[in-house]
Amino acid sequence: MARERYRFNTPAGRVFDVANVVVLSVIGLAAVLPFLYVMAGSFATEAELSRRAFFVWPEEWTLESYRSILSSPAFVRAMVTTVLVTVVGTAIQLLLTVTMAYPLAKKSLPGRNLVLGMVVVTLVFSAGMIPTFLVVRELGLLNTYWALVLPMAINPFSLIIIKNFFQAMPPELEESARIDGATDVGVLLRIVLPLSKPVLATFTLFYAVGIWNDFMSPLLYLNDPDMWTLQVFLRQVTAGAEMASGEIDPNYVPPEQGMKLAVIAVATLPVLLFYPLLQKHFAKGMLIGSVKG
Repeated sequence: MARERYRFNTPAGRVFDVANVVVLSVIGLAAVLPFLYVMAGSFATEAELSRRAFFVWPEEWTLESYRSILSSPAFVRAMVTTVLVTVVGTAIQLLLTVTMAYPLAKKSLPGRNLVLGMVVVTLVFSAGMIPTFLVVRELGLLNTYWALVLPMAINPFSLIIIKNFFQAMPPELEESARIDGATDVGVLLRIVLPLSKPVLATFTLFYAVGIWNDFMSPLLYLNDPDMWTLQVFLRQVTAGAEMASGEIDPNYVPPEQGMKLAVIAVATLPVLLFYPLLQKHFAKGMLIGSVKG
């Protein structure tokens, strides 16, 4: 340890540290500035948006853009739909992944290697968009919310990581539980899952963000505009399509540019607010289970 500290106290080490800080700061600003502009623009007036190409602090604050989108039945419907699909879809995906990963973590399971081989194959080869669409259509899932959840109910990568996490647990924990009379389901619920909070929190985040940001599935499988999720609605707004408004005044002209930025902000903020809740488990969940096979 003393040798490592001495190495980074050399002039070359200090130059390396400064270069790291500069490069990472530039990358961080490149990632943060567009989001700051979106947030600032959503609170700015239309006149300021047309006059200033870029800013991170509006000259005049207004909630007109948010008032416009919140008064739109189409936006409220898309928001509620996306929240419900995300919550239900995440629960289903996590349930199916855990219940498949737990038995595959047992080396004594008959046919285990065959099933794992089939899972690994899906990491390399996928059916593609058209075959998946044909399967969804033949199953009668078109124009239903199940089409947004079931085709990607189990992610092979997530399954393998969670399986490795379960497999790395000391077998003595399960043996002691079985001596006390616990069944396989009891061991899973009372022993394994409480000890798996880091990996479960990590993939809850992955699944939730994936469903929330999913654009292609609603676009392909939902034909009814009243069933569209927030991402498809966002595409309609940013493409310039008219948004139904609940305003009573027929002469009301909604702020077009500010409304687009407000919808983007609303579609982005829930994910950013959800991440800090699981952050303490995130790094540990990604590292544990990814080393052992």
